[in-house]
Amino acid sequence: MTQQTWTVPGPLARLLALLPSFPPAWLMAQALNAALAPLLPPELLATLAGRRLRLRVTDAGVHADFTVAGGRIQALGSRGAPDVSIAASAWDFLQLARRAEDPDALFFARRLVIEGDTELGLRLKNALDALDLPPLELSLPPSPRAVVRAVVRLRGESPTGRADPGV
Repeated sequence: MTQQTWTVPGPLARLLALLPSFPPAWLMAQALNAALAPLLPPELLATLAGRRLRLRVTDAGVHADFTVAGGRIQALGSRGAPDVSIAASAWDFLQLARRAEDPDALFFARRLVIEGDTELGLRLKNALDALDLPPLELSLPPSPRAVVRAVVRLRGESPTGRADPGV
């Protein structure tokens, strides 16, 4: 298990907490429908139908509410109590997506918290953990200088702006 190396800075978390939750929840629902929903067992989707699920990023002060309807994940506004809430820091959610952390280890270390209908939360966690997904690979964005070099190479120019004779 890796140690947490960063958290969302307090001033940013306070700003994020002021924003409405529906637009990010809607974007996340679209991504989940494209990448994850087709892989989920139909019986799990049926179990989640009509239930309010909340993902909460503890250090960012944000949350997103979802339900399942018609076999698709749909965003909800943040009115109403969730049936189950799954909370972790941004770092821990990132580590889970990268498959760099074991969800059970985070759960028993109280870094992944399931509240409300814990049986439903554990079924969801176990179903997601059982999926054979590739780890999410993220890297830092390239520096502006690296982007310029790549564009120059694609155009067949040398860094001086003249045509590259080697192309």
